[in-house]
Amino acid sequence: MKCIAIDDEPLALNVIKEHCAKLDFVQLVGTYTSAIDAVKMLNQQEVDVLFIDIQMPNITGLEFVRMLKKPPMVIFTTAYSEYALEGFELNVLDYLLKPIPFDRFFQAVNKAYELFSLRKEPVSKIPVPTHQVQMPAKEEENTFILVKVEYSTVKVMLADILYIEGIKDYVKMKLKGKSLLTKTTMKYLEEKLPRRTFMRVHKSFIVSLNAVEKIENNRIVIEGQRIPIGSSYRLLFNEYLDKFKL
Repeated sequence: MKCIAIDDEPLALNVIKEHCAKLDFVQLVGTYTSAIDAVKMLNQQEVDVLFIDIQMPNITGLEFVRMLKKPPMVIFTTAYSEYALEGFELNVLDYLLKPIPFDRFFQAVNKAYELFSLRKEPVSKIPVPTHQVQMPAKEEENTFILVKVEYSTVKVMLADILYIEGIKDYVKMKLKGKSLLTKTTMKYLEEKLPRRTFMRVHKSFIVSLNAVEKIENNRIVIEGQRIPIGSSYRLLFNEYLDKFKL
C-alpha cells in the first residue's frame, strides 16, 4: 500500500516515517513539507493513502484535499481537534491528533489497509439455482439485503450489520467479523434498511441502533469505532434517545 506524507514540520514527518517503517504492508514513497510540492507526485504516480497536516502555510490540508479531483484515502495528522468534524465532512478515512502514538497510527493504517484489500480481493458469487426461485415467506421479509460487490451480488443479513460508512465513491459495510465494499449509494441503503433498527446519523454514516454501545460527546461508539453525529441528524437521534431515558 503506497503512501505519502505532507507536513510543514520535519519532526512530524519523521514520526510518520518511523511508524511506517514498522509495518511491512505500508510503503512510504514520498514526504513533503509543502502540499504544492506533492501535486507532481500525485499526478505521476498512483498513491493509496495520503497523510496530511491541516495547518500549513500557503495552503491548508483541508483546502488541498478539496482541490484533488480523485484524492486517495486521506488521514489527517494535526494538533488541532476542532477540525475533526470538517474532516469527516470531506469523507476522510481518519483523523490523528499529534503527538501520534504508534497504536493509534496502526489503527488508522489498518483501517486503510482493510479498505485497500477489499478493493483488491474478489468476492464469491451467490450460486444461481437451476430450479424455480421460491420467494421468501412474508415473515422473512426485510431480514437481508442484496448488494453489488465487484461483479457479484452478495446477500447481507440485517442482523450482521454494525454500521455503514460512505468513503469516496464506495460504501463500506461493517459487519460482524468482516467488511464489504460496494458501489451502492448511501441514499439507496438508507431507503432499503428498516428505520426501526437503522438510522442515518451523519452524511457518511448509517448505524444499526442495536449495535450502539454508548454515546460520547456527539460520537456513537460501536466496537471501538467512534462515529460522529452530524448537526442535521442530531435532533432525530436525540428524539430516539429520549424514548429510553428514565
